[in-house]
Amino acid sequence: MAITRRQFITRTGLAAAGSFLGPSLFRNPWVQQVLAQTIGDRYFIVVFLDGGNDGLNTVTPIANGTSGNLRAAYEAARNTGTGGLQLSASELAATAIGNDPNSNTPLALHPGLIRLKHLYDLGKVAVIQGCGYPDYSLSHDVSRHSWQSAIPGGAGVGWVGRYLAANYTGTDIPGVNITNEIAGEFIQSATSVLAIRRVGNFKFPYDEYDDADIPAKSATFSALCSNATATAQPTLQYVGNAGNATLTATSSYPPLSRQYQNDRAPFNQQYSDLNTGFARDLREVAKIIYGVTRGVPNVNARFFELRNGGYDTHSDQGAGAADGQHYNLHHEVGEALNVFYQDCVDMGVANKVCIVTWSEFSRRIEQNDNGTDHGSQGPMFVIGGAVQGGVYGNHPNINSDALNDDGNTMYSQAAGDPYRSTDFRDVYGTLLKNWLNMPQGTILSSVLTPEAGNPASYWTAPNFDLGFI
Repeated sequence: MAITRRQFITRTGLAAAGSFLGPSLFRNPWVQQVLAQTIGDRYFIVVFLDGGNDGLNTVTPIANGTSGNLRAAYEAARNTGTGGLQLSASELAATAIGNDPNSNTPLALHPGLIRLKHLYDLGKVAVIQGCGYPDYSLSHDVSRHSWQSAIPGGAGVGWVGRYLAANYTGTDIPGVNITNEIAGEFIQSATSVLAIRRVGNFKFPYDEYDDADIPAKSATFSALCSNATATAQPTLQYVGNAGNATLTATSSYPPLSRQYQNDRAPFNQQYSDLNTGFARDLREVAKIIYGVTRGVPNVNARFFELRNGGYDTHSDQGAGAADGQHYNLHHEVGEALNVFYQDCVDMGVANKVCIVTWSEFSRRIEQNDNGTDHGSQGPMFVIGGAVQGGVYGNHPNINSDALNDDGNTMYSQAAGDPYRSTDFRDVYGTLLKNWLNMPQGTILSSVLTPEAGNPASYWTAPNFDLGFI
């Protein structure tokens, strides 16, 4: 099914020209950066758990550690019985991971993440605890923009977008978002990014009723874009380059679907057997990666974004039972990531793929009647063949006397604080430096800007070597 012309403009990033392009942008240092190395022969995938994932029931204390009483605090906050969200030690036994570095508390993943636990056991999953930012917002939109832009309270250009703008031009298509519009992390105005729900259906919006004039329309659109590229006006140059690159993509990308289905039928079927939207979306990423590995002309995407929704669990969240809402969400993600990783192993690219997951916030420590309200800090996962698996960062302090007036955990950067938070920008910075090959000085000057203020309360001392990659 062909998309409309308006959808075509939105999904290919051309609409960003009107909002973000301007003469001053092209004088910006991060646009002018010319770097010797970029991602190289690697792939980077962002997974958004949309709605605010309950971090406490994602990475959960099994028992009290040698210091602290995280399990006791957890049991005080989460109920048992009808509507209770408490995960028992027996339910968590099969998904036990490492210990909290601070308190030596034994931890486990939610039972729904059993397939992710299998990857953890292979050393391919880094569990990063206590991720957040200062003065966090309980608004979905504000917090999403904060994570996507890497500027608390900010919006506009995305953190991945700033990297892309520093390394690619309007003639490139380095990224694909498996969605209907450009993801916030990828927004920028220097290169092209595609938003494709299904690569096999990606088409230029020609009129369906008469195929005879398609060559003429294609030639006309290409000529318009070439004329724009030939001007001296940067905005028109960008639109022209992006337009021609996208027109080429509409003929290069659709055959990837059939090629993958024919060449990789067993894995194609495994995704189908899962019968979930997230599995189908990951299969689209696999199709493109397979195309790149096969040297398909004009298919060079290395950056991807996809999401799984439904994490706004104010009610009917469930605990460890397989019919619970939270269980089903985690099961969907864990099963699909496991198939995708095995697919990458079979393609010979597992060590070249890195996945990072995030959610706009966690959930409140104390449950409501049968769900959880908006919270603050939560875990992130980094997954891939080159990842140094294990538990990183400190579990947040969930004792009732340590929570703020909203009943949420407190952000801290205080030196020596046993519950010191992991600022999400340190996770991004570690990925930018150690996976995307961006020099730390360039990261600090063009992508992630340290804050001013009290160093115990704000992100003033970046750490881009967290060790997970």
